[in-house]
Amino acid sequence: MNILVTGGAGFIGSNFIRYMLNKYPDYHITNLDKLTYCGNLENLADVENMPNYRFVCGDIKETELVEKVMKEADRVVHFAAETHVDRSIMDASEFIMTDACGTFVLLEAARKYKIKRFLQISTDEVYGSIHEGAAKEEDRLNPSNPYSASKAAADLLARSYYITYDLPVLILRPSNNFGPYQYPEKFIPLFITNAIMGLPLPLYGDGKNVRDWLSVEDNCRAIDILLHDGKPGEIYNVSGSSKKTNLEIARMIVNELNKPETLITFVKDRPGHDRRYSIDGSKLESLRFVRRFEFDVALKRTVEWYKKNRQWWEKIKSGDFKVYYKKQYGG
Repeated sequence: MNILVTGGAGFIGSNFIRYMLNKYPDYHITNLDKLTYCGNLENLADVENMPNYRFVCGDIKETELVEKVMKEADRVVHFAAETHVDRSIMDASEFIMTDACGTFVLLEAARKYKIKRFLQISTDEVYGSIHEGAAKEEDRLNPSNPYSASKAAADLLARSYYITYDLPVLILRPSNNFGPYQYPEKFIPLFITNAIMGLPLPLYGDGKNVRDWLSVEDNCRAIDILLHDGKPGEIYNVSGSSKKTNLEIARMIVNELNKPETLITFVKDRPGHDRRYSIDGSKLESLRFVRRFEFDVALKRTVEWYKKNRQWWEKIKSGDFKVYYKKQYGG
């Protein structure tokens, strides 16, 4: 199998590539990544010399380059996207161009070269805030910020290519991922690394916003299942079944690191902040998907990884991220 992975130098993409290369040594993977601020080849240093892996630096909006790598593949797993809500609120332009227009370029190339399966990696955020119960795959989309709106646009484009052109598209909507190699602007790694450094943990609003958390390893397993056995044209939620308030997680992190809860600092809420995410993952579970990592265990493993890999994230927090952090939170 020849797989084109877009955005493979990012958090979920790099974990997926490592997972697949270790499980399927006869598969060939091409990683197309622009290496924006959150793309990091160090994430794949342990597999970069494997004979069945290659990296191509480039933008998914570049038609000629996309067609060049697409014609050598038979399956596509599309991670490449701008994903940070706060950044989308500050400037939505790159989100629209990458998440929506970039997906269009990929779909056109996939149609041209008759790709056997195209996995569009989306997010539970496209459903918006779920006041009660859990969103199902057929529920209407209700994005609340430019990031989730750009992903919803990409999903609709992908589905239209299945309906109109019979392109074998599958859409995955996972809940919030966490684990090794996650860029430290995101909630869990931000709080872990700040706590290690004895810095404030900036918690939006009252801290009672609820998210459903999924170990990145379990998400990779879900993608693997759908890459082989998912039904084209279908949408699949990937639920972590671990709903926690942000305040609960902040307290778990400081307790795990033996830090005082006084590090938790409440800051002004961000605009359009969804109160609660919740998705129904039973459809995927019918395809033998079973989570292996409960939240408490996965969080301990994640904390331990950041403790052992300070050299990876300290470089990030001392560079461009430092400028962004000061702009966002002050201090």
